[in-house]
Amino acid sequence: MADMVSDLAARSEWSILKDVEVAEVSPASRPIDAEILIPGSKSLTNRALIMAAVADGESRLSGILKSDDSFWCIQTLRTLGIEIDVVGDTAKVRGAGGNWPVKQTEVYIGAAGTTARFLPGTLAAASEGSWTIKASKRMSERPMRPLIEALKECGGQIEYLGQEGYLPIAIQGRGLLGGEVYMSGSTSSQFISGVLIASALAKEPVTIRITDHIVQHAYVKMTIDLMKEFGVDVEYDDQLTYMRVSPQPYQPGEIQLEADASTAGYFFALAALTNGRVRINNLSYQTRQPDIQLVDIFEQMGCRVIRGEGFIELHGVEQLKGGFDISMKELSDQTLTLAAVAPFADGPIAIHGVPHIRHHECDRLAAITQLLTQMGIQVEEREDGLTVYPGQPKPAELYAYDDHRVAMSLALIGAKVPGIRILDPGCVSKTCPQYFQEIQKLGLQVTLT
Repeated sequence: MADMVSDLAARSEWSILKDVEVAEVSPASRPIDAEILIPGSKSLTNRALIMAAVADGESRLSGILKSDDSFWCIQTLRTLGIEIDVVGDTAKVRGAGGNWPVKQTEVYIGAAGTTARFLPGTLAAASEGSWTIKASKRMSERPMRPLIEALKECGGQIEYLGQEGYLPIAIQGRGLLGGEVYMSGSTSSQFISGVLIASALAKEPVTIRITDHIVQHAYVKMTIDLMKEFGVDVEYDDQLTYMRVSPQPYQPGEIQLEADASTAGYFFALAALTNGRVRINNLSYQTRQPDIQLVDIFEQMGCRVIRGEGFIELHGVEQLKGGFDISMKELSDQTLTLAAVAPFADGPIAIHGVPHIRHHECDRLAAITQLLTQMGIQVEEREDGLTVYPGQPKPAELYAYDDHRVAMSLALIGAKVPGIRILDPGCVSKTCPQYFQEIQKLGLQVTLT
């Protein structure tokens, strides 16, 4: 488990709860009934920012997410000499065609896992330059070896400055040669995306072969789709065991980013828990984002889902159904969402296929097991998941482990149980800085102190 210390250095100017120590959440006086808009996708925002930075010319990105992760991505790119103007949720990025204007500097990426995995290859692909990448304490404890070793196989000049396999790293811009690389996809799909993004900048074609399995295929397909929007084609097979990228320039463009399906999941959960209704008007079920599949699980639990043209609406139910096993491998970011809802079902819910979430902002399986147990809920933890049994959670003061998904999931329990006190709620700024304000607008009682 991570130490119970928040890495406040990773909070950004877009964090709005910096001085808030506790968020207390209690049920609304009525079922939730709302139509809402969700902020932009974190995953797509940072992918698009980095692709726009290596394109030759100005790109306009609409619908960016303004969170800690995207703030540090933008600051990092600016430090490297890329001009970026942000007005509202639109960013204008003047790309430099893969030749970074600032040839020698140190950059700090905060806790942004996407920036950590997508940026190194684009730096190594440059013809000249010398850079150091540093990150937050927790990000510096998260594995990087599969990405770095794959880039080295392509000719990347990258050196670990501390513990082998982790940030910080030093990168020399000497170009990527290309060739064939063998990679594991079992820890994070972001490693594969990082190599894909850089491969278009290599001198010769890059062929990626996956040696085992990819934990989240959809996120790799999101990368491939976005590369195509920037003019780069990727050849691949149906199972993504083989991918090939020939040298191609990134083309600037006007990109409209989707709403964040991961964030949407918490609002659908609130409707499910309160026998209410939530309609999200800027997200389609046809999205590539795998977390949209959470509505299928709520449907299995008895909720009614309307999948419309450009919107999704979920109606809750008086008693949620449990008594099933499910793999959350492809939508693992929603593991904690489902675990927080599970005590209110009429039977146990067993979650499998997510051992990799032990290596995120915290050991998420250990954290949610400890927190639910603290509230009096029976939980069985396994290496690849957990089983949550029905019960009535007791009010408690709960530490969020500096993990946005822990904090946001705990708040869901407050929709059914008065007096859920979440310590260090500001960590939600990694994904959705205004989260507590938004659930308060829906009718939940939220006190920030």
